Amino acid sequence: MKQFAALLRKDNQPVRYLVVDDSVFARKNLIKMIEMFGGEVAGEAGDGLTAIAEFNRISPDIVLMDITMPQMEGIEAVERIVRQHANARIVMVSSVGYQENILAALQKGAKHFVQKPVKPEVLYEILRYVLSDDPNAVGAPVALAGEHRS
Repeated sequence: MKQFAALLRKDNQPVRYLVVDDSVFARKNLIKMIEMFGGEVAGEAGDGLTAIAEFNRISPDIVLMDITMPQMEGIEAVERIVRQHANARIVMVSSVGYQENILAALQKGAKHFVQKPVKPEVLYEILRYVLSDDPNAVGAPVALAGEHRS
């Protein structure tokens, strides 16, 4: 298993994550990766409505949000969270990699997109980019996340 340098906040504290996916298996998989990256899971949710409540309760640094979920889709949850918290950092994680879904999520305020099955090295670079606040950093959104720019 590849070793990753810890991703830290600017204050050198662990990055706090909210993991949102209706699949417990998918959440556990993402949590394993977050822990490999030195992160801390502050909360979990299985649908968009719970995600909004959890975001308000724990104020995570980054949200990993599935698109297709019961009760409220991820794209609507992104829109509602960003409306209340303009600086929210949300990365969409979905197997539904249709261009229009990715575009809709980015237009509603998501910072990036990663395709399932999630590869740790791809997620790591995307998280590094989202944490850097540098629009020119490696990992900047491309037509489809997961493709690498040279």
